[in-house]
Amino acid sequence: MSPGQSPRPLSYRDAGVDIDAGDALVERIKPYAKRTMRPEVLAGIGGFGALIEVGRRFREPVLVAGTDGVGTKLDLAQRLGRHDTIGIDLVAMSVNDILVQGAEPLFFLDYFVCERLDVDVAVDVIKGIAAGCEIAGCALIGGETAEHPGTFPAGSYDLAGFAVGVVEKASIIDGRSIAAGDRLIGVASSGPHSNGFSLIRRIVDVTDADLRKPFDSRTPATLGDALLAPTRIYVKPVLALMTRIRVKGMAHITGGGLTLNVPRMLPEHLQARLSRGRWPRPPVFDWLQAQGSVADDEMHRVFNCGIGLAIALAASDVASALDALHAAGEQAFDIGEIVALPDSAPPAIVVP
Repeated sequence: MSPGQSPRPLSYRDAGVDIDAGDALVERIKPYAKRTMRPEVLAGIGGFGALIEVGRRFREPVLVAGTDGVGTKLDLAQRLGRHDTIGIDLVAMSVNDILVQGAEPLFFLDYFVCERLDVDVAVDVIKGIAAGCEIAGCALIGGETAEHPGTFPAGSYDLAGFAVGVVEKASIIDGRSIAAGDRLIGVASSGPHSNGFSLIRRIVDVTDADLRKPFDSRTPATLGDALLAPTRIYVKPVLALMTRIRVKGMAHITGGGLTLNVPRMLPEHLQARLSRGRWPRPPVFDWLQAQGSVADDEMHRVFNCGIGLAIALAASDVASALDALHAAGEQAFDIGEIVALPDSAPPAIVVP
């Protein structure tokens, strides 16, 4: 035996990668992925690549792609041992992003990385991803599961997701037609969604809050329930809305909160004026602000504060839009107006 040579034959499993566990995972998740399939999918999970056809219902199809993760919300899910809804968050972050340009999501891929694969945990996560794809109407066509032994924290995992959708070129929503006098509709969030969790975790840790106990007399939910509530997926209600009225612009309220995301859909000469009293703020945001002594401006630039999606439209379409969204099961509110941008003013403000 050469100096330093292993005294016995080594395998991939000895190095920390369990091929059999990976194969078992693929077999267990196939039924969930199968439920998400769309007619455009010619070949999905199992091949080296998935095959998708756009179809003939688009004259000038434009593909819209997005990618995102779940951030440090994963830390709270792992603290509580709750892995069944974090996959919904993963899908939501990408499909909502491409929705705001008018795209219908076609397919989704995921990336799951861990130190050593716990098949049961991974199945829970991917079942959630499949559930999110069903809500969004897109196909889960594949993904990657990676074990990083010795280079990734033991017992933890991270996620990334990738969505591709399609929109008719003439129907792309880019905000160019937004004008002073238009209104903003806000569609309610379920809570913080998947953003601001570094601050949330800091508040939880500094206050030594118990995630397993109720936190507000207005709701029986525990703090963990409120913080882990899965991100709402707005795809189907908004695609239906787009067939009824002219949607001029949309903003998915993610990292950067209300005041940094709403301007992303606006022409440079306009300002969004949001009226804080026009929508109810979920109790979890009141708890976060009070426990963390967070300033109002900081709340508005970090969190969605109860509004997960903002929609710009003509004032004459507000009533019809609200009716359509309410009929689809969404809570929605007329939250503000579009005005000419005053000199040296920010492109979005929240007023009482």
